[in-house]
Amino acid sequence: MTDYRANYATVEFQTHLGQNEESLAVPWAEFVGDATDPHTFTVPTDEAVDPYLELQAYDVEEFGHEIRVNGTSLSGFDIPPAEGWQHWMDTLAGSSLVAGENRIRIERDTSTTDAFVVGVAVVHWREPVE
Repeated sequence: MTDYRANYATVEFQTHLGQNEESLAVPWAEFVGDATDPHTFTVPTDEAVDPYLELQAYDVEEFGHEIRVNGTSLSGFDIPPAEGWQHWMDTLAGSSLVAGENRIRIERDTSTTDAFVVGVAVVHWREPVE
């Protein structure tokens, strides 16, 4: 029987997604338009299991925005609507983590006028204890 330990990586965004800089009054967040730059995090094993992420977001008004991990969109609703700050957790169903560098990117649904801020993401997984 394999023993596992929990591990995680913190990814800081602090970015404002929207149609333009005036779409949301958040001068403390960097305006990036329709998608964040890909941010990277490192996974020290090729045996990461049960991955999930937690995301901090501000003022999301619409469904349909995407979280992509290693180029693959998570399944279902990635970021649900909520006023003010929210904390959302989602499994990485349909996406997997690889040993070494992994990438995460948040994309705004451009069919809406929604504007929101992405704060911090924390990606979690279990890995075998050696």
